[in-house]
Amino acid sequence: MNFDYILLITAVLLGLSVVASKFATKVGVPVLLIFIAIGMLAGSEGPGGIWFTDAVVTQRVGIVALSFILFSGGMDTHWQTTKPILTKALCLATFGVLATAAIVGFIAHHMLGFTVLEGLLLGSIIASTDASAVFSILSTGSMKVRKDITALLEMESGTNDPTAVFLTLGFTTAIATNKPISPTLAGNFAWEMIVGCIWGLAFGKLGIITMKRLRLPFEGMYHVVTICVVLASYAGAAILHASGFLAVYVAGLVYGEGTFRQLKGLKRFHEGIAWLMQITMFLVLGLLIFPSSLPKIAFEGVLVSVVLIFIARPIGVFLSMSLFKDTLKTKVLVAWTGLRGAIPIILATFPLLAGISKAHEIFNIVFFVVLFSTIIQGTTLPWVFKLLDRGQGDILITPDSTVEAQTPA
Repeated sequence: MNFDYILLITAVLLGLSVVASKFATKVGVPVLLIFIAIGMLAGSEGPGGIWFTDAVVTQRVGIVALSFILFSGGMDTHWQTTKPILTKALCLATFGVLATAAIVGFIAHHMLGFTVLEGLLLGSIIASTDASAVFSILSTGSMKVRKDITALLEMESGTNDPTAVFLTLGFTTAIATNKPISPTLAGNFAWEMIVGCIWGLAFGKLGIITMKRLRLPFEGMYHVVTICVVLASYAGAAILHASGFLAVYVAGLVYGEGTFRQLKGLKRFHEGIAWLMQITMFLVLGLLIFPSSLPKIAFEGVLVSVVLIFIARPIGVFLSMSLFKDTLKTKVLVAWTGLRGAIPIILATFPLLAGISKAHEIFNIVFFVVLFSTIIQGTTLPWVFKLLDRGQGDILITPDSTVEAQTPA
């Protein structure tokens, strides 16, 4: 295709996404669903007829986009609100993901004919909540959720990706090589989490020091510096075989707590970049899917979605939060806010690239689950907020409500 046409098509798709997002917020439809739908309509089986099947490009676009989305989300997360719920968020990001993956894997093995490892691979891919989906829902909602609950949901979605990535790569390698899971798996996971956190902390601090001491002739150059921080945070951690997603989220969290004069403008800049990345990522994901393949796995998709939303996710949340003094309402809300989005679809490209026999079936099921989750959970989330709150101010912020973070029992 002529390069000029590619630019024009890109502009049209981005413009349609922006206009459609305004309509979506009015009718209560998650904007991410609109972005995916536009991508599917522009794809090979839609009116647009754009032939796109490159899983490698999709994976790389997703990694870059999620890096900027996580960094922006970290910048908007206040440490004073996050600190009291840090332990709880990490429990959800690890034990919650493990429990969810195990339950979905068990069902896939016993009811869908997957092998044990294939079932666990499917469960691992869809076990983590998606930062882009959670951030967009919370930022575009008309209701103000209590700050400690918002911080918990955002931090969980920002830190649970390493667990899902780690499990996905482990099971993918085991299936592709026909070898048992390595006994060093736990040690590798600890390395990914610890080094990723340290690397992100270091680059966040380095970014703040740079902003305070660097005197640039043009204001826009400071925006370029923050882009360097994002890319170096992810890439450096990945090169060290640590979690790049965790590193970039921690870097954004540290960076957002800085006191340099450009911070307010940089937050607005990265908010715009994050939305651009969300639109681009979900458009590409929509292009990659062939809608005609979804009806073939509709039964599997519905079964996995129902198990995930109504059984696996709630069990994972209740187990992870059992050590904390949280109300039943809070646990139910956290369980229902477990939206799936770009991360599961991107993780589903790893089995595709590894050549696993059931990779295409897994990819289509994962995409179905993401659509199902977005439609069911995303559209009903405001109603669930109101139902659980009932004007009492223990979920939503009201003039008389207090905001106290929960502490371990």
